[in-house]
Amino acid sequence: MSRLPLLFCCTGLLLTNTANAASGGNEPIQWNTLLPFVLLLALTLGVTRWASKSNGSAADFYTAGGGISSWQNGFALAGDYMSASSFLGAVAMQAIYGYDSLIYGVGTLIGWPILLFLIAEPLRNLGHFTLSDVVAFRLKKRPIHLLTAVNSLLIVLFYLVIQMVGAGKLIELLFGTSYLLSVSTVGILVLLYVLFGGMLATTWVQIIKAALLLVIGSFLCFMVLRTVGFSADRLLARVIQAHPQGMAVLAPSNQIADPINTISLGISLIFGMVGLPHILIRFFTVKNGAAARKSAFYATCIIAYFYTLVVVIGAGATIFVMQNPKFIRPDTQLLIGGNNMAAMHLGSFFGGEWFLGIMSAVAFATILAVVAGLTISGASAVGHDIYTHLFQQPKRDSATELRISRIASITLIALSVLLSQLVQHLNISFMAGLVFAIAASTNFPMLFLSIFWRGLTTRGVIAACLSGLISSVGLLILGPTVWVEILGHDSAIFPYSNPALFSMTMAFAAAWLASVTDRSPSAQDERAGFDAQYYRSLTGIGIHHPSAH
Repeated sequence: MSRLPLLFCCTGLLLTNTANAASGGNEPIQWNTLLPFVLLLALTLGVTRWASKSNGSAADFYTAGGGISSWQNGFALAGDYMSASSFLGAVAMQAIYGYDSLIYGVGTLIGWPILLFLIAEPLRNLGHFTLSDVVAFRLKKRPIHLLTAVNSLLIVLFYLVIQMVGAGKLIELLFGTSYLLSVSTVGILVLLYVLFGGMLATTWVQIIKAALLLVIGSFLCFMVLRTVGFSADRLLARVIQAHPQGMAVLAPSNQIADPINTISLGISLIFGMVGLPHILIRFFTVKNGAAARKSAFYATCIIAYFYTLVVVIGAGATIFVMQNPKFIRPDTQLLIGGNNMAAMHLGSFFGGEWFLGIMSAVAFATILAVVAGLTISGASAVGHDIYTHLFQQPKRDSATELRISRIASITLIALSVLLSQLVQHLNISFMAGLVFAIAASTNFPMLFLSIFWRGLTTRGVIAACLSGLISSVGLLILGPTVWVEILGHDSAIFPYSNPALFSMTMAFAAAWLASVTDRSPSAQDERAGFDAQYYRSLTGIGIHHPSAH
């Protein structure tokens, strides 16, 4: 605990160096940008210091001891999912592609009712800390925990690199610092949240940034609607008038022209979200299955409202930003900072430089919150799934497990900073699709079948995970996104950019085939244990509080 003031001082010095670098040592500091950053960081670091008093065990570190209320967890779930790409990228796509971009918002939103009605309550009733607890409930624990942990670590690491590159580029753009200093700042701040505040601090950082993001989105939506007299007809008319495609912007076009690719993209968005480790771990932070279901309901409502705002904000960006000379680089005729800055420029248009500074700070906090959630889910895979279940059975040493998880957090952040440094100049947009494709093709089939199918065996889980992982990665590499656009080949071996339709189908098929052909005595025992598992998944009877586990 005594190290907290020292780390606060280190953070302050780091921010001072960032400000000095931004000013070039001579130019005045951009206080309209820096001040919101400092205030928001001070608030979140204060929350971390408060939360550090309740972060003394592995259960506190992973799940805040199961003491998060349903409404808090609902906001945190929404905050965990509403990343900077969800806001900045979604607004940019809406402004550029119009109708076609709706598949991303709608596809994402559909996944939340699946969590609400099918997954949330059984997940909490069967598990303690991780997805592995649920999948291994009636199966062989050691191979299941190892396999699912490694798979979750791959997803977490890919997602961390994406977020780190985004964070580094944002700070680099706003303050003019080097990329290494920018991304290192993010890494240090996230470690402060995670190491000292654990899941409790991460939860409140996510709640704060979700609330701020909703306030900012509501303001921009209100300002856009006010300019058209709160008339949807006038808004669409202005979009048609401002967009280069005219009326075509309101109709399906080349972005969703291929039905197979579009369906595959939708499957990736829907079921990939359900399989994200940092989303699933949040359902273990509440006390029981009913609270998990309520938190999923709150998160669904918040995200539905958020994506409704995005549609209007994207229309506003089309009208007021995309063709506005104030926001266009004269030499390239492209948007200053890239198309993903469309929402930022819209904020500057309506709220001036100070509001732009606030939006930048919230975008930065958004990245910090997502990275913190990812880090804890990755650390839990190492500490709980790998260390405890592979090396500490049958006795569990909570103190050592917590120390291992903290070391894993530092390692994950250091590795993600290093990898982001190596790929910062590459187009890594395909990695976001890879994350969702892997999650949809591995974690979702394993989780769904383990909860609802009596016939699933350990061999079936292993077959599902390996086939889903290999096929999703392999097909993406052989597809046009990597094989043609990155590797430079003339044509793709696999014709579709989104492999989830095929890789998820292969995972389910592999699980079925491996399970029905498994005649071993252990497989018979695993099938016999389904009734007890199913009863507990519905009732929660027999569940223990995480802090007592």
